[in-house]
Amino acid sequence: MGAYILRRLLLIIPTLFGIMVINFTLTQFVPGGPIEQIIAQMEGGGDVFETISGGGDAGIEAASSGDEGYLGARGLPAEFIAELEKEFGFDKPPLERFFTMIWNYMRLDFGESYFRSIGVFELVAEKMPVSITLGLWSTVIAYMISIPLGIQKAVRDGTKFDTWTSGMIIVAYAIPGFLFAILLLVLFAGGSYLQWFPLRGLTSGNWEELSLWGKVVDYFWHITLPVLASTIASFATLTLLTKNSFLDEIKKQYVVTARAKGLAENRVLYGHVFRNAMLIVIAGFPSVFLGVFFGGSVIIETLFSLDGLGRLGYEAALARDYPVIFGTLFVFGLLGLLIGILSDLMYVFVDPRIDFEGREV
Repeated sequence: MGAYILRRLLLIIPTLFGIMVINFTLTQFVPGGPIEQIIAQMEGGGDVFETISGGGDAGIEAASSGDEGYLGARGLPAEFIAELEKEFGFDKPPLERFFTMIWNYMRLDFGESYFRSIGVFELVAEKMPVSITLGLWSTVIAYMISIPLGIQKAVRDGTKFDTWTSGMIIVAYAIPGFLFAILLLVLFAGGSYLQWFPLRGLTSGNWEELSLWGKVVDYFWHITLPVLASTIASFATLTLLTKNSFLDEIKKQYVVTARAKGLAENRVLYGHVFRNAMLIVIAGFPSVFLGVFFGGSVIIETLFSLDGLGRLGYEAALARDYPVIFGTLFVFGLLGLLIGILSDLMYVFVDPRIDFEGREV
């Protein structure tokens, strides 16, 4: 198993490199780069140059012709545009900028945001707890509901219970997470009906003043609706996966033999069937968490005004904040690859008979 893990770890390097190459190349053809974003904000009356470059407004007031290479740069001096390019490193060829970025990432230097006075690593670390909260709790709750429900559906296959719960699951799966989130806000967060839960944020304004128990209650009070909105789709998928896995195992010969020996039904289900049927469900926990972590976080965080990684990435993409975009992409890609290895280890943990050594990676 050690050789297999080593091979997978070594494969992370070229895979991550390929991800960064593709995305860096694509950004070279996307219009409206960071310099054009600054020009647009300045023409709208902003003082981005003072905030980012640390200069004055003499260049803005100048009436000389600007660099026509940037849309909207007319009226701005070429020296000012050149200074911006140097500030952001765009005075260098793309290939040199890419390898400089990769070298810095290898040393865990992710640079600093173009539009915020904070390093990318610190920014990601600041937003990470919110996204982990949504992903972890949504995944745990989905498993707590899906496994018992899926087992009961498999045992009662074809009954009214199975039919009615299947209908509910199909409806849950068909409802987009963002639409369910809006429904929860309208119904329970002071929309048009009840005001049982807060509309935004992860904690209350008086968080520091609360006791330990008060902080726990306040925390769960705030995350209830976002977690419910994130859970609905994964819960439906996991339930059907659990049911189908159990149905496949129940029909096998060893189950018939166990029942013929007079073993109690619970002993057959949970002593023999459960371990084999739950292999794909339990081992897939890291992947499900990753899907919830990345998949629905952008919309859910935006709707509930949660300052997490999804919202950070979305805002960075709109502002063309390349250090944040590439830094988060690198972190997400690395996490995804590591969690893929963890999923394989979970398979071995659940069923030691599985051997990855004998297959090609």
